[in-house]
Amino acid sequence: MPESPNLSGKTVVVTGATSGIGLQAAITLACQGAFVIGVGRDLQRCLQAEASIRATCSEAHAEAQVRYLLANLSQMSQVRALAASVRSELNSRHMAALDVLVNNAGTYSARYVLTADGFEQTMAVNHFAPFLLTHELLPLLNAAPSGRIITVSSGSHYGAFLDMARLNHPLIYNGLWAYKVSKLANVLFSLELNHRLRLADTHARAFALDPGLVNTDMGAKTGDWLSTLVWKYRRRGGASPEVPVRTVIFLASQASLPDAIYWRDSHPKTPSRQAQRADLARGLWEISSRLCAVSESIQEEK
Repeated sequence: MPESPNLSGKTVVVTGATSGIGLQAAITLACQGAFVIGVGRDLQRCLQAEASIRATCSEAHAEAQVRYLLANLSQMSQVRALAASVRSELNSRHMAALDVLVNNAGTYSARYVLTADGFEQTMAVNHFAPFLLTHELLPLLNAAPSGRIITVSSGSHYGAFLDMARLNHPLIYNGLWAYKVSKLANVLFSLELNHRLRLADTHARAFALDPGLVNTDMGAKTGDWLSTLVWKYRRRGGASPEVPVRTVIFLASQASLPDAIYWRDSHPKTPSRQAQRADLARGLWEISSRLCAVSESIQEEK
């Protein structure tokens, strides 16, 4: 069995870090020496997660460096506030760079819900939040020797397509379709981000992660009894969160990686044809920039 990487000195932000893949990633990263900033939206669950990480690392004879921050990622104002808190936290510890950002937080909504920003809720949490958070933290990621942006996508993106004009206002809303589209957006975001990072000649790189079917409680948080019931039975065939976390650790720790965007089980995987379309990735980036009101810090070469 390969030796666990030593991540001492690394700084990592993990969103959706109070359960499932996010919590397991935070545990593993902290126990391997990284300073982990976990993000959650509920104070009690954040406190419980932090205590769990410290206890687990202690049992493994490792001292956890971990801090949790609160943010509701469906609200772009809170995404910006989160980025400011991350910058403040790193500055208080005299850390000048962020080595890894794990955009893990995700949601599934059985019903059509608009956020305060006028975003469809699934797209808000699954795409617009990681897009904006990455943008806000990019100077810190570029300051690292090899910054990594790892966005958790899904095999659900296969078969999905984007209607740019109706990202937030679909003619007919279907929760599963909205989720699939948001996961396609994750891959396209990573594709365009990596393109722009290369043009800017930075050392940072972006990846989209396919975790496979994982036994988590995400599908049980919808408040819809049918969705909850379906997920209850479907999740039984899912893997433990430790499985996709191995790929998170691999992408975060390897000095050199193949030129590939989409990864599963620590190996490159071919995403859907739609997810490989550079024109679609560029269009999504431009619309996301406008809707999130960001000023470009990575300009595409003209």
